Amino acid sequence: ELENEFNGQEKSIFRNGANERGRAKGNSAFGYEGISDLDKEFERRADSLEQQINKDHRLNRERERAIQEQRENKRREEQGTKRENTRSLQDDDKDKKTVEEIKNIILQKNVSLVLNLHDGNGFYRKTDKGSIFNPNAWGQTCVIDQCILSQDQPFGNLNKIALDVKEKINQRLIEEHHIFDVKNTNTKFDDEAMKLSLTYFAVTHNKPAFAIESSKHLPSLSQKIFYHLLAIEEFMNIMNISFTRNFELNEKNIDEIVKNYGILSINNNFIINLSNVKKILSFIPLKSENNAFEFSHPLGSVVRNDDDFSIYIGNQKVTTLKPQLFKMSDSCAEMFDVIVDGRLISLNKTSDIEVSDDFNIVKRNDYRVNVIGFTSKNSSDESGVTVTLKDFDKKFSIDEENLIYRIEFYKNNEFCSMSKVHFR
Repeated sequence: ELENEFNGQEKSIFRNGANERGRAKGNSAFGYEGISDLDKEFERRADSLEQQINKDHRLNRERERAIQEQRENKRREEQGTKRENTRSLQDDDKDKKTVEEIKNIILQKNVSLVLNLHDGNGFYRKTDKGSIFNPNAWGQTCVIDQCILSQDQPFGNLNKIALDVKEKINQRLIEEHHIFDVKNTNTKFDDEAMKLSLTYFAVTHNKPAFAIESSKHLPSLSQKIFYHLLAIEEFMNIMNISFTRNFELNEKNIDEIVKNYGILSINNNFIINLSNVKKILSFIPLKSENNAFEFSHPLGSVVRNDDDFSIYIGNQKVTTLKPQLFKMSDSCAEMFDVIVDGRLISLNKTSDIEVSDDFNIVKRNDYRVNVIGFTSKNSSDESGVTVTLKDFDKKFSIDEENLIYRIEFYKNNEFCSMSKVHFR
């Protein structure tokens, strides 16, 4: 735009100069003096426009450099974030006790190889192909700190092993751009920050160590687990470790397994299926202390927050139990009778009741039944009453589909057990 303005003003100056010269005919002294003044004005305005153009070019270059620096800083930040996540072996770490336990495990004689599973930003490429695909990314890599350990180490050729694992994984890619590669940080000489990593601690003690980095940009947890499992199995093959797997290794099966949180048994008198449970369950009959929580899932845990109990599978909070405190009876029957869809059956005290139309808990002396979400018009004891799905208040269901409800048994106002009714 400035250049166009320059050209336009140049023409205007020449046009004005011609007019002045026309009016100055017959007076050479006046004519030359006028032209000289116009030339000076032309040069002044031309210099001014040229300076403005140069200034704008300089600003554009500075703006481009600033954008490039921002991109580079973002990459470094992502790289630094990844490193902070892997640098756990520090003396001043808040988890020092855990860190020391890990160190001791690594140094045990029967540990032949260390494998660190992690996820990193982007997709690693040897050449820069953008903010996601570049040499500073960590995702989809098998990371090593150096190529070779000492000769007497049976798994000491880290580079060859990493290449073999990479090739095996790349035969099973879900998408082509998920391709794996080997990333050698050459930690001893080139990467001061990575000297604080778990893998470098291991290799400095002559322990083969590798990190498998799935990409944080993978769209699902099941895909990340898929690539981690591929790597684990190939490492076990390389080390001649036999193993069995009772499912076909694919994304669909992994997704189903990941979502199966299993069951939680509490105080051996009721069971909750955690795979389809609501985020909050209220008025759960518990003891004031020493409650026994038993998970079928190996990563199940309980965290008490004031009066509530948070239920976790791994780092995922599955539900929160808001208790109602009761004394537990130790003289309750192990079985109960129930009429289900017109048929009388006997069930264990914690068994689930599968119902198509209706059910009726058979009345028993000294026992009171509380059907949670159903309100009897005549009695606090809700045994001996035929109940259908439409009789329940849905907000009291324990599942997201509002088809599962609690049946609680009490004896002399002490809690016995809890069953659940499932409507089909």
